[in-house]
Amino acid sequence: MKMADNDDDVNGGGGSQTGVITKTKPKTKKPRLYKVLLLNDDYTPMEFVIFVLEQVFGKGREDATAIMLHVHQKGVGLCGVYTHEIAETKVTQVMDLAHENQHPLQCTMEKE
Repeated sequence: MKMADNDDDVNGGGGSQTGVITKTKPKTKKPRLYKVLLLNDDYTPMEFVIFVLEQVFGKGREDATAIMLHVHQKGVGLCGVYTHEIAETKVTQVMDLAHENQHPLQCTMEKE
């Protein structure tokens, strides 16, 4: 059995191979964003709404108070804008907290 003297013989030819490498950038779309909204009711204490805004949305006391007052006066207030999964999680967290504390506070999400 004869061994090949060089790599060209092993590759099955005498020439070198050339090719063009092309980089294709995948086209990615930014994820659709959703607004998380709190709805006013006549029963949930204002302090509880502030607590929810601080705990679930990471708002400071001043921002939480301003959002709570907006919800109280206008009937609805924006808590934040998130991707679908995060918005859904925030809504669930708010609803669970409200239910555990026996408050009728409602939270929804809608496309931005």
